[in-house]
Amino acid sequence: MAKIEGFSVKNFKSLKDITLGRLWNQQNNEPLTPMTAVIGKNGTGKSALFDAFGFLADALKSGVEEACDARGRGGFERMRAQGQTGPIGFEVYYREHENAWPITYKIAIETDQFGRPYMLREVMIEDRGNEMSSFFLYLLAGGGLAWKGNQAVGQVDEAAEGFKLSDLISSLEEGKEFSDAEPIELEDRRKLGIATLGALKQHPRIASFRRFIEGWYLSYFTPDAARSLPLAGPQQRLNVHGDNIGNVVQFMEREHPRRFRAILKRIADKIPGIDKIDTERTSDGRLLLRFNDKGFQAPFYAQQVSDGTLKVFAYLLLLEDPTPPAFLCIEEPENGLYHKLLETLADEFREHASGRRGGSQIFITTHQPYLVDALDPREVWILEKGADGFSTIRRASDDPIVNNMVEAGLPLGGLWYSDYLDAR
Repeated sequence: MAKIEGFSVKNFKSLKDITLGRLWNQQNNEPLTPMTAVIGKNGTGKSALFDAFGFLADALKSGVEEACDARGRGGFERMRAQGQTGPIGFEVYYREHENAWPITYKIAIETDQFGRPYMLREVMIEDRGNEMSSFFLYLLAGGGLAWKGNQAVGQVDEAAEGFKLSDLISSLEEGKEFSDAEPIELEDRRKLGIATLGALKQHPRIASFRRFIEGWYLSYFTPDAARSLPLAGPQQRLNVHGDNIGNVVQFMEREHPRRFRAILKRIADKIPGIDKIDTERTSDGRLLLRFNDKGFQAPFYAQQVSDGTLKVFAYLLLLEDPTPPAFLCIEEPENGLYHKLLETLADEFREHASGRRGGSQIFITTHQPYLVDALDPREVWILEKGADGFSTIRRASDDPIVNNMVEAGLPLGGLWYSDYLDAR
């Protein structure tokens, strides 16, 4: 399964320049773990980092201009880091599978003379270390080159000491010729090149990356939305707000009946006070979730149970998806949950992300020490406000003292609660 090894953001909200994990020419950096948690005080940029992934997904779906206005972002200038004049930039460093060469995807977004955002630069390159690196896509203001096939052949020798990705991009901007390059001119430079080329069989690697981003799942789950009664009809996956949870239940019961019954039993065993979860079909074909409390004979329906019970059910249902998304983002999963449930939830996330069940890479933001207690220092990144007001980020495991204290039995969340992590 595809996995993100590194992610970089420039000039996006409070994130002037931060990097998580490994990027091009940063092979000494450790890649992101299957499960990643970002912690920090209020206002340090956790929501901005979460939204950076959301912006990329929205830009692929609808274009950069629409993405700038979506989800309350307020347009490009409100998104651009305060006082900065450069483009907003994102870089994703990922592998299609464990044995594949890593791929860098970089975009830079700027505004034209009318103040409308557009794709200034878009680059996709396969990183082969000290060998020849291969281009798949290079676009500058909507025009450029693309290479067909699984093995792009627009290659540059990067064996020279100190070679950087910027040198590779500069060689294109200086007009260097590459073999088998296909000239590209996008009709709308506000759209991502991978959105167009990724729909063509001639560009399988670009198509693979497009499918990867299309499969990202960002959870903005709200219990009130999950209590609604949607129209009947099966749907394979929860939407971002969770208001189609009944449709997903209907899909699972229809397509995977035996597995679904086993899933309901496993989930019921993990929610305190719940003896059984089952369904009831209405006259118009909908499925209602029924939660049987150990202290009562009559069941409670989803509209009657607590926010926490609904949230735990929704998250565990996500993890039981027979075809899980490659990348799963959840913002502050602890809200509304009993604190002793958080360690169980963290363990479920890790087991899913480890791949033993063919699961997703998981990215969460949290401010709950009880959840952090269940994490390894390699899995935790700490966001802080720098002296200039912009966010900085570091990995908890970068501090050998933290590693030693955790190995000695001190819980990581306890260190954070005592302000030890923030203070260092």
